[in-house]
Amino acid sequence: MRGPRNLEVWKMGIVNYLEAHKLQDKLVSARKVNKIPDTILSLQHPPTYTLGKRRTDHNLLIPESDLKSIGAELCYTLRGGDITFHGPHQAILYPIVSLRDIGLGARSYVEKLESTMIELASLYGVKAKPGEAGETGVWVGERKIGAIGVKISYAVTSHGLAFNIDPDLNYFKHIVPCGIANKGVTSLRKETNSVLPAEEIIQEQLISCFTRQFGYSSVSWKENASVLLSDDCEIE
Repeated sequence: MRGPRNLEVWKMGIVNYLEAHKLQDKLVSARKVNKIPDTILSLQHPPTYTLGKRRTDHNLLIPESDLKSIGAELCYTLRGGDITFHGPHQAILYPIVSLRDIGLGARSYVEKLESTMIELASLYGVKAKPGEAGETGVWVGERKIGAIGVKISYAVTSHGLAFNIDPDLNYFKHIVPCGIANKGVTSLRKETNSVLPAEEIIQEQLISCFTRQFGYSSVSWKENASVLLSDDCEIE
């Protein structure tokens, strides 16, 4: 690692998926020209299924026309990975970081995202692990607790990870999660015997795990950063 580095954390609350996607694009452009430091968006989404650049629509097991009836929507992205679900009670981090500045390649970056979620699970006595070959994300036995899907453009990252605190797991029945058949999905609530604190605290713990894994020396926080979603907002 190369000297002291600051991470700026934007606490966003619940944000529409496409709005968060547009904001990431703005931040990536700003990070490429060093207009901003490494930045991470901490948020949740309304119920949303997302497909990566492989466009594996066959892994959506419900007609797209029926999504509205279950309160969900479908969005297409250019991230890696297969179909996944984002929703309330899921901790989502979107890091906008320069891999060149932190001296990491793509594989090492993904491994550190896995380690971030494994460390968080361990705080609650849950033994999580990376997936086997071809199985992205983080697992508890044969059950997936955390998903990863990233995009890297000129060594700057976007998209990121989603860790299941206590989402409605029924939404996962309508997809082949991450394109991996015959495996289950789980949550921190289901796997731990501990009493869980407020979700905001768990999201802050996840950020602390990320900070340790990536070796940041200081963290600054932007509270209520959802006000920065407007199209005419300047990134500074």
